[in-house]
Amino acid sequence: MVPEFSRSHLQQLIEAGAVRLRAATVSKPAHRVRAGEAGEIELRPTLQSQAFQPEAIPLSLVYEDEHLLVIDKPAGLVVHPAPGNWSGTLLNGLLAHDPQARTLPRAGIVHRLDKDTSGLMVVARTRVAMDRLVQMIAAREVSRQYLALAHRPWQGPPQRRVDAPIGRDPRNRLRMAVVDLQRHSGKTAATVFQRLDEAAAGCGLLCTLETGRTHQIRVHAAHIGHPLAGDALYGGAPAGGLARQGLHAVRLAFAHPVTGVPLAFHTPAPADLRAAWLAWGLRYNESEWLTSQTAAAAFTGT
Repeated sequence: MVPEFSRSHLQQLIEAGAVRLRAATVSKPAHRVRAGEAGEIELRPTLQSQAFQPEAIPLSLVYEDEHLLVIDKPAGLVVHPAPGNWSGTLLNGLLAHDPQARTLPRAGIVHRLDKDTSGLMVVARTRVAMDRLVQMIAAREVSRQYLALAHRPWQGPPQRRVDAPIGRDPRNRLRMAVVDLQRHSGKTAATVFQRLDEAAAGCGLLCTLETGRTHQIRVHAAHIGHPLAGDALYGGAPAGGLARQGLHAVRLAFAHPVTGVPLAFHTPAPADLRAAWLAWGLRYNESEWLTSQTAAAAFTGT
């Protein structure tokens, strides 16, 4: 009788005592209803319908103007409401920070970082900026670099481009995987890995995205035998006290979507990733990596 609600939500209403037949509360979804019985349902809002609400969540702003924000997202912060995380997300914080965000799809979010990945994100504040940023990301005109801490000493040349399509793992739908597009659905994906340093336990990498698929760096790193430290989903293990995957969006560069002015931003890796890096005996020098000729080549895709 109420098709606008999902079956699971209606089941939750029954289990919460919101359904009555003949004035008696029904507690089991399997209860059989007989012809002629009168009943009532106390309709309650779904968690999803209540998700898009402003919440006073501190945001670390790297840049702000009338058209966009650049945010340094901490590890542990979910970007967008979803089952299991209907509140306390970056989207909720954006709605509180900027009332006009409510007028934009996804509050202006044009790309995402995983919950346990830290670092830089750009968010639109106007529709013209949002539409242009979406076009720029699709056209690969937004450069994104990440620092990664990965298991095992580096294999192969100092710089390696991994071109391997990514789709839903056919053996585990909770994961992504490198797939054969002739047999499984997926999308092309390419990542450039630059070796920064290595030790017996693993290596430090600078990763440049050429595409932006779900879990792309994590999947490609595992695919070539270097799962990220702390990334249990893709074969990694806790390391150096790191309680999350060793991945940080360290640099973001693009032309301003409205003015066209070139913009480039850098944010140091947080303390937990730096500590794990050093615990493995790896040299840590962001300024050298991001200004060296090899890093510049990876950053521009040349």
